Amino acid sequence: MRIRYNAPVTLTFTLLAAIVLVLSQTIAPSLIPTVFSTPAPFHSNAFVDYIKLFTHVLGHANIQHFIGNFTMILLLGPILESVYGSGFLLLSILITALATGLSNTILFPNVVLLGASGVVFMMIMLASITNFSKGEVPLTFILIMIVYLGGQVWDALTKQDNISQFSHIIGGLVGSFLGFYRKK
Repeated sequence: MRIRYNAPVTLTFTLLAAIVLVLSQTIAPSLIPTVFSTPAPFHSNAFVDYIKLFTHVLGHANIQHFIGNFTMILLLGPILESVYGSGFLLLSILITALATGLSNTILFPNVVLLGASGVVFMMIMLASITNFSKGEVPLTFILIMIVYLGGQVWDALTKQDNISQFSHIIGGLVGSFLGFYRKK
């Protein structure tokens, strides 16, 4: 019996985020604020700021933050890769990173965003719509929309914490849009 690299996008994404975490927690403590978080404030002339709109999904504050995100990514990612293909999943991750990074930078210019929770919510919504047929909306999709995204809206209105419910909502909306778009 041998081990197979069965979900290349999911596994590579996880590995890159793990490397960033280990480096930031050991020999390169300034790595995350320098490259792996959204710019705050955005400097329109800084090339690195544009790169950070994508790379912030690889940065995590600590091991608990990493485990919380990548438990779900490792659960959903391989399923999504087998259904939609690795290329589509990679594109979905990049679109989600850009959407969450850009919206955070525009709407909350002094707030730094890092982590892959927007990608997690994109995957949750994308997974809930995998059995979508033309002219039908799966009830599971509607329930996931209410439970997960509704919960994030509620938390955004009632809690003050260091969790970006807004990026969760954006990620979920991106996953919903991509799920409907891909099936057409």
